[in-house]
Amino acid sequence: MPESNRNRFLKAYEIASNTNKKLPPDIMLHFYSYYKRATEQNGFYIPPSDGGDLRSAFKINALFQVKNLTKEEAEQRYIDLVEEHIGKVPE
Repeated sequence: MPESNRNRFLKAYEIASNTNKKLPPDIMLHFYSYYKRATEQNGFYIPPSDGGDLRSAFKINALFQVKNLTKEEAEQRYIDLVEEHIGKVPE
């Protein structure tokens, strides 16, 4: 991905991290999975589980849904999600 798109992804992450908007849980899971896919370093990320945590199960499911995306695709989808639900990401 061109450096400008990587910078936009970082700006999008900053915007999402600092928003006061209350987003639905399914949208938050999309943010989570796209971010994890875009930033994973050593293969597919699996969150730790305590054996029965429903939240972890939802996270794992969200990650499986994005496992075939490239890091660049995940970055772009994250940017798109920020622009759809929070606001414009600067170029």
